[in-house]
Amino acid sequence: MHLEILIEDASAELLLRSLLPKILGEPGNPHTWKTHPYKGIGRLPRDLRGKTDPAKRILLDRLPKVLAGYGKSLQLDAAVIVVVDLDDRDCIAFKHELLQVLKRCHPKPRVLFRFAIEEMEAWLLGDRRAILKEFPRAKTDVLNAYVQDSVCGTWEILADAVFPGGSPALKAEGWPRIGQEKCKWASQVGRHLRVESNLSPSLRAFRNGVLKMSGADA
Repeated sequence: MHLEILIEDASAELLLRSLLPKILGEPGNPHTWKTHPYKGIGRLPRDLRGKTDPAKRILLDRLPKVLAGYGKSLQLDAAVIVVVDLDDRDCIAFKHELLQVLKRCHPKPRVLFRFAIEEMEAWLLGDRRAILKEFPRAKTDVLNAYVQDSVCGTWEILADAVFPGGSPALKAEGWPRIGQEKCKWASQVGRHLRVESNLSPSLRAFRNGVLKMSGADA
């Protein structure tokens, strides 16, 4: 099966580059995939028609038109996976909104929606061994205090554990430095992640959904 994977930013793409082969095997053996990073999550258009500037590449803004396009173009042995941070949204309500977007597609593509709760750094924090392998001086007291997949300012927790001066120092440097560090964490910690034993429920839900969608769990 071929998977088209929509993600909200560059750090998510770097993390999925490490995770997908661990879940599905190497590309082409037998599954293939293509990741499409956007420049932020944005918000769903009020009328769900997606009348926004395509050059801005904001994921939710463009999602209605993108899914409609996939409905008309995808082959039978292909599907779409949309992976976004849940942030402070209500999971059930947000998924309902996304399903309403899909409902308006004629024909409908096969789509799997999955969320990182609260942010994708939760998946990194789900494997302390992986963090300590890249950052052996990480603050274990910060890691110990983290409640897995809680809404707590997840990337800030990871910054407090591994970045000199913690999240206040990183925030003081502003964007794009924050994005650069998030990409660094995704790439360097992500390559060490163990999917099967990861403590993040949202990562396990992503893994199980991908396996089911691809038929690899059969």
